[in-house]
Amino acid sequence: MTFTTLDHLPDDVAAGLRTGSLSPYLGPGMLGLCAELPVPGDPLALATVLTTRNSVPGKIKNRLTQAAQFIENFKHRKTLVSGMDLAYAALPAPSPLHRWVASLKTPLIVDAWYDDTMRGALSGRSDWAEVQGLSQSEHFGTWFGWYGADGQPLTEEPVDVTTVFYKPWGGHLPASNYLVSDSDHVEVLTEIDIQTPIPPVVQARRASLGFVFLGCRFNDQLPRTFARQIMKRSGGPHYAVLPDAPTRMEARFLEEQGVTRIALPLAEVAAQLTRGVAVAA
Repeated sequence: MTFTTLDHLPDDVAAGLRTGSLSPYLGPGMLGLCAELPVPGDPLALATVLTTRNSVPGKIKNRLTQAAQFIENFKHRKTLVSGMDLAYAALPAPSPLHRWVASLKTPLIVDAWYDDTMRGALSGRSDWAEVQGLSQSEHFGTWFGWYGADGQPLTEEPVDVTTVFYKPWGGHLPASNYLVSDSDHVEVLTEIDIQTPIPPVVQARRASLGFVFLGCRFNDQLPRTFARQIMKRSGGPHYAVLPDAPTRMEARFLEEQGVTRIALPLAEVAAQLTRGVAVAA
C-alpha cells in the first residue's frame, strides 16, 4: 500500500486552516491535549464508565457499541442516555489547539466525539451553529438536529453562518444526543452511503474543502466509515496527524482516500499551529 508520509507539518496545512480551505476534523485524541481529563477520552474508557454503573456480560464489557446496546436493551434507552450524560457532564478546559481552532473562521468543523470541549472553545463567538447526528430510537425519521450558538434548537438550516460545527455522533450539550449503541450506528450506516444522514449544508460546504484529521484513529470500522462518507465529494487535499505506525486497515484507508499522513505527535503539531498566536481564553 502506498500513501504519502511526512515527518513535518507542511506550511500549506497551517495556511489552509487559517484561510478556510482546510477543515479541522477532530477525534477523541484531542482530549489528550487538555490539562485535565475529567471525561472519557476513548471508546474503551467510555465503555468502562458505562459498565461500571451497569453490569454487562464480560465478553462485551470493553466493546463500547455492544455494551451500550446491552444497556439499552435490558436497562432502557433512558438508562443509556443518563450514563452518557454522567460520563460527559464535566467540561474539560479547552486546550490551546481547541481555542486556536475556535478562532478560525473556517466554514466547517467536524467533531467526532461526545465531549463539550470544542463547544466550550466556541462559546465566545455567536456566528456559528451546531448540527448533531440523532438516534433513530429517539428521533425516528429525523437524522440530525440544528442548534444555535446559544444552544437553542433551530427549525431551519442556518446556511449563512460563518462556521458550521458538525458532531456526527452527537454530543452531551445542548440536548443529550448520542449515537453510541449498535442500533444507533446501524440505522445511520444503512443510509449513509446515499448521504441521507449528512446535513445538506455540510455536503455543500465540503465541496470546496479538504480535511485535517486531528486526534483521530481509523483502526475501527465506525470512524473509517463516517470519515469516508463525510469526505465524499469533498475538494481535498486531506491530511491526518498519525504519529503511530498505521494498522493495515488504517493504511488501506489512507491510500483509498488519498490522505497524507503527518507522522508527528499531536502535541507537537498543536504547538506549531498555535506558536506565536494569542488566543483569547
